[in-house]
Amino acid sequence: MTSKRTHIFSGSIYEELAGYARAVVVDDWIFVSGTVGVDFETGQMAEGSETQTSTALDTIEKALLEADSGLHDIVRVRVYVPDPEDVMVISGVLKARVGFTYPTNTTICSLLAVPGAKVEIEVEAIRGSGTAK
Repeated sequence: MTSKRTHIFSGSIYEELAGYARAVVVDDWIFVSGTVGVDFETGQMAEGSETQTSTALDTIEKALLEADSGLHDIVRVRVYVPDPEDVMVISGVLKARVGFTYPTNTTICSLLAVPGAKVEIEVEAIRGSGTAK
């Protein structure tokens, strides 16, 4: 069985710098790269962990929509947070936006490669597996 791989790009400077795609689609699986709270149209980092989380999820949602999917198809979330004090706020935003799907979740407190980033989120989704709110 041969699967065709499709790439989705967000226009992030980081994609160009490191040679990766925002998302890779193989059959109905969608793998979204770690995404920080930068608005890739303006290049500006959002302020605060809550806004950065929302901005990152907006970028993720845009990639999923381009793959004929959406937040409702997310089955796994990985969250990287440099400051443990931000975990509760970030978790609240995740619950509000994605919690209705009850994906698996791993949250790791770790330094991030992007200066000023308070969160980085990566997800896996299976197209057609969820139900929109």
